[in-house]
Amino acid sequence: MAIISVRGLNFEYPPHQVLKDINFELAEGSVTALVGPNGAGKTTLLRCLTNLENPLSGHIEIDGVDIHKNPREAHRKMGYLSDFFGLYNDLSVRQCLTYMAWCQKLPERALNERIEAVAEDVEITKYLDKKAGSLSRGYRQRLGVGLAMIHEPKILLLDEPASGLDPEARVHLSAFIVRLQQRGMTIMVSSHILAELEDYCTDMLVIRDGEIRSHVKLAEHQAVEETVIEINLTEPVGDAYMHIISTYQGVGSLQKNGQMVTCNFSGDAAAQTAFLKYLIEKGLPVLRFVPMQKTLKSAYMDLAHLGKEEQSA
Repeated sequence: MAIISVRGLNFEYPPHQVLKDINFELAEGSVTALVGPNGAGKTTLLRCLTNLENPLSGHIEIDGVDIHKNPREAHRKMGYLSDFFGLYNDLSVRQCLTYMAWCQKLPERALNERIEAVAEDVEITKYLDKKAGSLSRGYRQRLGVGLAMIHEPKILLLDEPASGLDPEARVHLSAFIVRLQQRGMTIMVSSHILAELEDYCTDMLVIRDGEIRSHVKLAEHQAVEETVIEINLTEPVGDAYMHIISTYQGVGSLQKNGQMVTCNFSGDAAAQTAFLKYLIEKGLPVLRFVPMQKTLKSAYMDLAHLGKEEQSA
């Protein structure tokens, strides 16, 4: 069942149309990477999902609630962290969380327990009595996420959450998102850094020039049988070796670089094993035979390449 449903969404900053007939659905419990170049419309789309921007036309449902007809009910189901967000620097972390809990109308009897739970979740417990203005960039980001989820939403929307974070803080953020997913939360993450989305995303939504170009289920992408294989030999790859590799059934495009050949190969694991056996039987001095795992980056680049081909056709 779709927990986020968008149909016919259009938005403009006159005279420029930013979003063009956006349609997609996200399944409950999914973690979706919203990716695309600068100016593609990622932030505007997230702001429309939260009803912070009023579109020209279109329909948005959040867990079955029409966000334009019942915004307060929809907001209770979601948390949102913008790319640039402010904190009350003179308030303590505890006071910031308390204020947001009041805004979300959390019952007083459960307030302290919820604040402690969120602080533990985002790993800022030891900073609860520190002023928000004294926090580093990484801990300000953790507090921002904590504020977005103080009311235990079913959906979390994060716009560039790892922007400006050091590598260790990014690892903590990835682990945190994995924990939320394991609890069944639905998450959409906008980011330019595909590698940081690799560990936790189940879907990829590609937006370019204000249009959704593709909605990729990553498990399905990885299951496609065409694989890139790296073959390293113990000596330079000559024409005879290239001929042996290229004439095997299932081998697609080839690239040679010194003692390494990279090729596209259509076939499952058993077919790859048979291919390796064939190369050895033909006398190729194989040092390494490595089927490359399909990644979020490869999925995005495949789609980007396809888009260029369509434009040139």
